[in-house]
This record gives sequence, structure tokens and C-alpha cells, in this order.
Amino acid sequence: MVSDETMMFSFGVEENRAEKVIRNAWQAMNEKGYNPVNQLVGYLLSGDPAYITSHMDARSQIRKVERDELLEELVRTYLERLESRN
Repeated sequence: MVSDETMMFSFGVEENRAEKVIRNAWQAMNEKGYNPVNQLVGYLLSGDPAYITSHMDARSQIRKVERDELLEELVRTYLERLESRN
């Protein structure tokens, strides 16, 4: 039987870890001259770590965090930013 009630979805992960990994990857890609937005989107969609530079150990670090955790952090941060504008 399917319920009409809204399901709660939670990873129960340490959000700071995903944030730190994203920040490090962002900085590393900027330093190497890559477009971090394009590279992160490519990685999140494909799972191919080649989208992330190995500079500053960013590729190794990002592979230690599940892509859904990274996506959750990005969406949460984006929505919080939208909310703070209102």
C-alpha cells in the first residue's frame, strides 16, 4: 500500500565534510584555471573523477564523499541563500 504522507529523506551525514570537500575542490580548480561549476556538474552527473583536478588532493578527497551527499550540501546551501534574501 502506498501512503500519501510525505516521506522524510535524510542522509545522516556530517554536512561539514561535504562542504569542506566542495570548498577544497573549488579552490583547486580555480587555481588550475578550470571552471569549477562546469567541472563539479560533470562529476556529479557522470561520477567520473577525471572532472576533478588532483591538485591539492581534491580528486582523492571528493571520491571519499558520496555524490548524493555533495548534491545535498549544494542544494541545502543554495536554498538557505535564497531564504536569506527574503
